[in-house]
Amino acid sequence: MGKLFFILLFSIISTEIHAEFNNLIKEQIILIQRLNDTNLSKKDIEVVQQRQVFLYTEAIENFLKNKHNMLSQPLPYISEIFYLKKKIKYNKRYGYKYAVLRDEILLKSFSILKSNYKMAKDILRLLDYYSLEEFAENMNKKFVENQLEIDKIIHNNPIIIFDKKDDNQKIFKDIEKNLKDYHAILEINTDISNYFAINQNRLYRLNRYEQYKILNLALYFDHIEWVKRVNEILKPYDISITKIFLISIISLFIYLVRTKLYRLIELLLLRIQFFKKYTDEILGDIRIPINYLLLSINLQIMLYIYNNFSATDIITKIFNISYSLLFTLIIYRILNTVASIRINDIEKSNRVVKSEMINVGIKIINFMILILGLLLILHFAGANLATVLSGLGIGGFAIAIAARESLSNFLGTISILMSDVFSQGDWIVVEGHEGTVVEIGLRVTTIRTFDNALIAIPNGTIANKEVKNWSKRTLGRRIKMSLTLKYGSKPQNIRNAILEIREMLQNHPDIATEKTYYQENKKKKNPKLVSQEDALGVKRTLFVYLDEFSDSSINILVYCFTKKIIWGQWLEVKEDIMYKIMEILEHNSLEFAFPSLSLYQEQNSDEKRGL
Repeated sequence: MGKLFFILLFSIISTEIHAEFNNLIKEQIILIQRLNDTNLSKKDIEVVQQRQVFLYTEAIENFLKNKHNMLSQPLPYISEIFYLKKKIKYNKRYGYKYAVLRDEILLKSFSILKSNYKMAKDILRLLDYYSLEEFAENMNKKFVENQLEIDKIIHNNPIIIFDKKDDNQKIFKDIEKNLKDYHAILEINTDISNYFAINQNRLYRLNRYEQYKILNLALYFDHIEWVKRVNEILKPYDISITKIFLISIISLFIYLVRTKLYRLIELLLLRIQFFKKYTDEILGDIRIPINYLLLSINLQIMLYIYNNFSATDIITKIFNISYSLLFTLIIYRILNTVASIRINDIEKSNRVVKSEMINVGIKIINFMILILGLLLILHFAGANLATVLSGLGIGGFAIAIAARESLSNFLGTISILMSDVFSQGDWIVVEGHEGTVVEIGLRVTTIRTFDNALIAIPNGTIANKEVKNWSKRTLGRRIKMSLTLKYGSKPQNIRNAILEIREMLQNHPDIATEKTYYQENKKKKNPKLVSQEDALGVKRTLFVYLDEFSDSSINILVYCFTKKIIWGQWLEVKEDIMYKIMEILEHNSLEFAFPSLSLYQEQNSDEKRGL
């Protein structure tokens, strides 16, 4: 190939990478010039073209194996170009026009090869910094830059005019050879750009293999004959045996590491003192979300490998959002599991902790978890959190106005909890509704009526209404009755009955008297100047007195309080008292009076005179 190959093969600055590039160019020139041979058959042409593709593939693979070395090397042909420029200047000075022409063609060839090498080097550098789509876009820019550089180089192509008087046949032969090589190099420049464009997916994938230190293994698979045949079948689907192998290995690894991950989480929970006693319950509740998390990770890796180790923005956002949801769910389950166990512990212990305070606290925590999860989702969906949070400040006033009822109910919840007017399970009467408090929520309080209906009353309403609480008492549920006796009853019998009823009540084991002891809550001190008994709901009053003379009876007032405050137990005590009173009245020859009306008719004056 004349002096071009001489310089290519014996350049004093050629490194191993440059030498490999030189050998590639040398053989490609030979193949291109062979393709220009009109005597080649169709089969021969196919063989040559296959050889060209093989050489480009082999060169790219070798460049990727030694990419860091290649990127650190200076551009080739710098000394050759410098040498030719000096030589051209010398020949021009002495009028050696054919020598100048010969060297100018050679200079253009070296400049094209230098630009080609620079383009390849820049493209390999791009592989480390961009996704597949971004890489393709930036690679096209490098094609344009290279073509602009080539256009500058080939500008003013030499017009060969031989002077027949010049008998220097050797220089003419050198010019012809250099010219053939020049046109072949132009074609090689186009071929290299086309090869990069056609094989950009494979190029990007092989570079990822090189980053993950599995390039040699991947190339080993690709060079097996049966793998090549299968890959040709799978090529339209953009999949290969190597991809299938990697996906299978990673899926198997994630499956096997799952149990180890549970063990790692268990050890982590055991190291945290707060979660130590809840480890088993937490692991049971978060097992399903973790399975889904591992499944999502596995699926993302599969898509990442399938997409030539490149992740699209939309797929990344979808998976990031799913991870946000799963992490939020895991945190939610951990905190609620701990909360439920703590509630059970509190119920079993003697500590006085209002259950509704715990419930509201859990709801507030869950609400905060929901907000944090929503912010994470918005972040990974591409929203600007600074803008969102500032927008909340601007729109907060409008939201407060629109949601003033909800705000009123929330403040009512705080007021109810702080005032300690009633608690869950209390029997209350409010707004004409009577029943047992089921739950004090963030917005409403639910009451189960005694006819088994469920009523929800806004907390803002309850906070501003009268509430009668039958359950806020420590000792004493009232029994009040009026014993009606006939007017014919003897006073002494009535006096004896009153004394016996009073004595019976004072000695009854379930009736509260001044001697009845009650347990004060030592943990809850009341700093206010109020009656301690009234504050605690303690009633020990006992009255049995002759009360009044009514229209049809003599009435005895019985007024006392049972020690039992639960309704069913109170009814049992009341029944027992009534039986004992009946026995006392019977013992004293006293009868109950019924409402009656006696009519007395006065005789007129004529009857009195006997007329």
